[in-house]
Amino acid sequence: MTIRLLNRCSSLPSFFFKRLTNTQSSINLANEMKSLNDKKQFKKTLAILDQHGTTNITTLSNFAIIQALKACAHMRDLQRGKTIQNLIAFRTKNDMYVSSALIHMYVECADITSARSLLDSAINKTPSMIINHMASKGYIKNKQANKAIDLFNAIQNPNDIHIIILLNACAQLKTKEALDIVKKLSNRIPKSFFSNPRILTSLLDALMKCGDVAHAESLFSNAKEKDLPSYGAMMKGYAGNNLPKQAIELFNKIPDPNDVHMIMLLNACAQLKTKQALDIVKNISKRIPKSFFSNPHILTSLLDALMKCGDVAHAESLFSSAKEKVLSSYGAMMKGYLDNNLSQKAIDLFYKIENPDDIHMIILLNACAQLKTKEALDLVKKISNRIPKSFFLNPRLLTSLLDALMKCGDVAHAESLFSSSAGKVLPMYGAMMKGYVDNNLSQKAIDLFNEIENSDDVNISILFNACAQLKTKEALDLVKKISKQSPKSYFSNPHVLTSLLDALMKCGDVAHAELLFSSSVEKVLSSYGAMMKVYVENNLPEKAIELFNEIKNPEDVNKILFNQMKLDGIQSSIPIYLCAIKAVSHMGDYSTAQSIVKQIPDSLLVENQIQSSLIDLWGKVGYVDEAKLIFDRIRQPNIIECTAMINSYGLNGMGMQAIELFHQIPRECLHEATYVCALNACSHSGLVGQARLIFQNIEMKTMRIYSTMIDCLSRASFFEEAQELIDEYERNHSPEPTIKNPLISAAVLLANTYASSGEIDKASDLKLEMHKSGIKKKVGLTWITTDGQLYTFKAHDRSHPRSNEIDTEGEKISNEIIKYGHIYDSSWITRGMNADETIESVLCGHSERLAIAWGFVANPNASKLQMVKNLRICGDCHRSTKLIAAIRQCEIIVRDANRIHHFYKNGHCSCNDYF
Repeated sequence: MTIRLLNRCSSLPSFFFKRLTNTQSSINLANEMKSLNDKKQFKKTLAILDQHGTTNITTLSNFAIIQALKACAHMRDLQRGKTIQNLIAFRTKNDMYVSSALIHMYVECADITSARSLLDSAINKTPSMIINHMASKGYIKNKQANKAIDLFNAIQNPNDIHIIILLNACAQLKTKEALDIVKKLSNRIPKSFFSNPRILTSLLDALMKCGDVAHAESLFSNAKEKDLPSYGAMMKGYAGNNLPKQAIELFNKIPDPNDVHMIMLLNACAQLKTKQALDIVKNISKRIPKSFFSNPHILTSLLDALMKCGDVAHAESLFSSAKEKVLSSYGAMMKGYLDNNLSQKAIDLFYKIENPDDIHMIILLNACAQLKTKEALDLVKKISNRIPKSFFLNPRLLTSLLDALMKCGDVAHAESLFSSSAGKVLPMYGAMMKGYVDNNLSQKAIDLFNEIENSDDVNISILFNACAQLKTKEALDLVKKISKQSPKSYFSNPHVLTSLLDALMKCGDVAHAELLFSSSVEKVLSSYGAMMKVYVENNLPEKAIELFNEIKNPEDVNKILFNQMKLDGIQSSIPIYLCAIKAVSHMGDYSTAQSIVKQIPDSLLVENQIQSSLIDLWGKVGYVDEAKLIFDRIRQPNIIECTAMINSYGLNGMGMQAIELFHQIPRECLHEATYVCALNACSHSGLVGQARLIFQNIEMKTMRIYSTMIDCLSRASFFEEAQELIDEYERNHSPEPTIKNPLISAAVLLANTYASSGEIDKASDLKLEMHKSGIKKKVGLTWITTDGQLYTFKAHDRSHPRSNEIDTEGEKISNEIIKYGHIYDSSWITRGMNADETIESVLCGHSERLAIAWGFVANPNASKLQMVKNLRICGDCHRSTKLIAAIRQCEIIVRDANRIHHFYKNGHCSCNDYF
């Protein structure tokens, strides 16, 4: 029997044995490919496929083909995937697993059309779960959430996976319509589905992303079993809705948080940027299990949080001690340096990265854009020549390059690069438009806007900024036209609304701006903040305060706004308080400042932004002691707070205190604003020697730094040295013909100083040069608050309804100071006099003299008057005001464009006559 069987086998055709061998080989090949895929060695999988030969693909098993397609999907190798499909086309209709693998490959390669085509042509769609899941995932992955929703609606009996995909699609849309779908779905879902924790997590995520925090909180609190992903969805949702404190509070309730929750906690602290947040971060870094640090995401988030909370030193220490530094941690440090205005450190760190990617390149370009120096421009040009061509396929990198060139003043290079770019995306147009606005080329920005086919809200916002810069009737007409044509949804963006309001205001249509704001159906805090910001920027601080008081009055405004303002630490209320603080600092009135500061919740008084703004406020209203109290309470003042304090000292003539604080700041933390404030402090206290030392030690001298040093030298009558600096700046910084002279203020000061010292010819020459270059001198204005109302005066103003009384009081004051020996000084008249004018009438008509007269008309027995002037007080008004303070026994505080003068009742001024 055995012999007969063997004989029979020997008579079988030889191809049978060959086929058996090939089948066995195919199985081994498929298993080897799966093993490599499991190890994420997809290149090796495709290498095996190449060795097998393209023409032999048809001999592979379906399992081997699925593994090959999986590798193509991970490698985003669309062309190879298409080749495989063409060779095995007959299998795709009959085998749902091969079809699913092909759909998955097309989805991962972003070819949704082919994926959908395969889905439609597949004969066997059972189970539909796999195919529908792949197509829906593809739509969501490629930001086509609406198509995923349409596909869901076509499924007759959706299961829990389909519901999760639908919720993810709604979460991606983040619209009111998407929220309605989520709510409707949550009401209709069988209760049994909620036993699936993935559905609960997706539902919470969708509610949060669509902005319904209350509904998500209710659902979460009622859930019997809360798993870790649901906690994560809530924490992420809080962060996405600017509620980082709630995210931190929820973290403390998680029984056993994992590294994902830890990352979210650190991100919430980074979002807060407060001292309390920093304490939490430091506490976490000490208690975190060492094993967690093997997760590069945790280290990156920790560095980011430390940097955002202002503790650069701690972040640097942690980074330098890290054994394995990944690219993302370098990125966190570089971005942190930028956030803390330490651009040079970001640049230095970039050079330590072995293989920087396009993200690091973008941050490097942003650092150069922040510096705005010749050296930074040279670096940008060097980078653009050396960047691999493949990097230019990243539109974000190209946008950052254009932005850096524009910010460093090389408009021509940016234009050349932009015009030669093949695929122009909207952010690139935005970078160019913003660059034009920054370089005072508003018309070019408008012309470029007209070339955009489908502009977005960002482009429209920049267009409004360009129009605001032009301040012409044509610009106003364009603003109105575009605002009518733009989708209404754009104006839910506070940046667009702010830019529109600002443009209307600056183009002179205040009524339209106010009507637009008042007609808004749903006024949210951000829209109030936008309007307040516009008022402050357009020198209407009293109106900003009116809006602030309106928000605080629950009878006149939606109670939701009032409740938001009452919530201690609510992130959205910070901009409101910042605007209010800035408004009263513009007004320069102590009593108004007091009333606003008293309304700030204690929890917000520890916010870095609030603290630095309050230091600035008290300095600007002349109460340095109040500013010092706030500064001393800050445990580790950051560079912004230090700069604000230096400026407060400088404004009030406390130059030595300003310099003492300046020298306490580490050299690497100093930036342009700090140098400018320190030099200003020297300028207004006669510390020319100290100013020279500071100036000499500045490595990168910007236009503002030069201008401030020239101002300092001019005040001290070092005219030749000041002129030498002007010449030096102009030799080393050749501006384009379209860019205005950057040293306007210094040139005006020098011309006036020449005139007042009798050097009329030199003054005339400078003024002639300024006239030729189109420079216009500011109109002098003075603001004074009486009985809570702000009044504005300009020279020889007759617009006040009680002008006759003001004139009478002015004459009375003039007679009093003449009686005390005052002689009007004609050297402070820097223009030609009219035939009907006298030296006395011209000088008595200065805006500050009118404001003082009104102060006494409004309050005849005033013991203190406080005012703000946009230009430097003239010498004659300075001498007059000292006498007025002594005669009327009234302290007079005047903040001019450079410093604060305290005119005391003994006839002395805090500036010691150095101004």
